[in-house]
Amino acid sequence: MTVDPLVLLPELDRATDRLLRTVADLDDAAVTGPSLLPGWTRGHVLTHLARNADGYVNLLTAARTGEDIPQYASPEARDADIAAGGGRPAAAQLADLRSSAEQFAELARSMPVQAWAAKVRASRGPRVAATLIWGRLREVEVHHVDLAAGYSTADWPDAFSQRVLHEVLKDLAGRDGSPALVLRPTETEQPLALGPADAAPTVTGPAHALAGWLTGRSAGDDLVVTPSGPLPAPPAWL
Repeated sequence: MTVDPLVLLPELDRATDRLLRTVADLDDAAVTGPSLLPGWTRGHVLTHLARNADGYVNLLTAARTGEDIPQYASPEARDADIAAGGGRPAAAQLADLRSSAEQFAELARSMPVQAWAAKVRASRGPRVAATLIWGRLREVEVHHVDLAAGYSTADWPDAFSQRVLHEVLKDLAGRDGSPALVLRPTETEQPLALGPADAAPTVTGPAHALAGWLTGRSAGDDLVVTPSGPLPAPPAWL
């Protein structure tokens, strides 16, 4: 999958539409139900997604104007916003999610070409503005699964599954606690090594299932380990 923001924008639009359709089917009771994220209801996940869009608006504005605007005022302010908004009713969650996503999309579509090369102050460190569309797409797709509302990693587009799998492997490489293993996506049969490949078990399955397991979004029940045995325990991702 390309990192070109103009190429990724239509895919982000489609992912956002899928998310909004899921949320439109949730009632107030469902919004207060548990998500896949420990300690978070679906309302917390939805509020996070809305405030994440606002944070990315801040970063696009910084890239466009040259101002030093952080993604969030502070980690504490981010957490407080999520806590405050998590208990809202379904209609308010949907309206907030839709309006924040539309604001981000409109600003992204109107960005001057040169602004995409600017460095901005994201919550996890400096990054080039051109990577923000991928960052938002990843947030939407992964947290859509976290809603535990009928959308799973199997619903991810193939290109997204392949890219997020490679990205997660890169993130985990060299991290303390990362097990040595070889992943073999069935779509490509190309082995992907995490750590030393010698004597490491091979885990085979669709890219979405491998990525879902590594990111803690699935138990990996549909994966095959060779030689036969239990799945290794990967460290927490993000």
